[in-house]
Amino acid sequence: MAIKKQTAPAARPARIRLTGPQRHAFWGSFGGWAMDGFSWTIPGLVLAPTLTALLPAAGITPTPENIGWYGQISAAIFLLGWGCAFIWGPIADRFGRKPAMMASILIYGVFTALAGFATNMWEWNICRFLAAIGVGGEWAMAGTLLAEVMPERVRARLGGAMHSAGYFGVLTVSAVYLLFGPALGWRGMFFIGGIPALAVFLMRRTTPEPERWQADASSRKARSFWQPVAEVLSPPYRARTIGNLLLLMVCVIGLWAGATYVPTAMTTLATEAGYSHDTTVHLASLSSMTVAVCTIVGCFAVPRLADRIGRRGALASLYGLMIVGTVGAYGIAYPMHSIGLTFTFLPVLGLGGASFAVFTIWLPEQYPTRMRATAFALATTLSRWFAAAGTFLIGYGIHATGSLTIPLTLTAVVFVIGIGLVRLAPETRGNTLPT
Repeated sequence: MAIKKQTAPAARPARIRLTGPQRHAFWGSFGGWAMDGFSWTIPGLVLAPTLTALLPAAGITPTPENIGWYGQISAAIFLLGWGCAFIWGPIADRFGRKPAMMASILIYGVFTALAGFATNMWEWNICRFLAAIGVGGEWAMAGTLLAEVMPERVRARLGGAMHSAGYFGVLTVSAVYLLFGPALGWRGMFFIGGIPALAVFLMRRTTPEPERWQADASSRKARSFWQPVAEVLSPPYRARTIGNLLLLMVCVIGLWAGATYVPTAMTTLATEAGYSHDTTVHLASLSSMTVAVCTIVGCFAVPRLADRIGRRGALASLYGLMIVGTVGAYGIAYPMHSIGLTFTFLPVLGLGGASFAVFTIWLPEQYPTRMRATAFALATTLSRWFAAAGTFLIGYGIHATGSLTIPLTLTAVVFVIGIGLVRLAPETRGNTLPT
């Protein structure tokens, strides 16, 4: 009888231990993006009470239709400000990832807090616009810094983990609103949104500058400030940049339609059902927390999904979840006035919202170090300008129809189009980070 030769089991890859600077880079990026999520969630949570207080100063009755309409105008203004944040890209490529990240955090923290002092909706929108310039820079700065510092084998996994931080921020501020919302009021919520500004002083001492960026010092000084922008928008990078812009437009429209309006929809449903003010606040908070928890789960799953079926396949799959969640929550549950059914579809919306985490992994893989921050910032910020027009149309639809149902349900069409556009960006699965 033949004796089978035994083969030794394949050795497991050695566990990678991060160095002190790498750990500081991760937690600095994680903390900055978490505080970003903390700040961007506040307006969605308190939109109804904020506009109820501010609209009368302009002679406008704060009906649900007017709150929806002016709320969407505010969202469009915020997105316009986010689009202006592309300037952080050239700043980071010229002066460093760390100072750009710290400055962006300082700006969004200060102006989020100042929004709490607004006496009319225009003052409020100006503060939101300026805060958005800071908010828009943080994702690109943190994502670029982390990609350049982390070991190649764990880069994608830690990128997904880092992106989940934004939704930990969402979860935290939703819990604050759940526990203390009635006592703090909408102004108090904006005041605590200024906390990120204080964190800059802690990050200043611990977050390292990537060695990749430092090694490019001589050639960096020889380039003009705007040269990275010109390169990103020129062949051979122009086509992928346009593709990334279009794909991120799909994500942004979906975020503002799908996730941002969840607390407002829940507030409306709870009010119509006759719940007390405190119970309504609690339901709005729970709805936001449900979406955030499921998005966190999705962010941790994205690296494995992206490695298994590719970056394109992962993004298309998450767009599919957004179609199901959007139609279910706004096209079925909301017109049925069913709070329970709405909560059934919120986890799907949350998982689909992890589509942004794909870009945290994907964008750094498409561009070399000399232009990486600029490319990341352009894609994640200029897409907001184009999406602002889409959110404005959504707001007009809410105002014209007197309901969230039709305008928000129709955003599912955007994700159908997005699935067809995923091939506009190159598949980078298995590629190392370009130098």
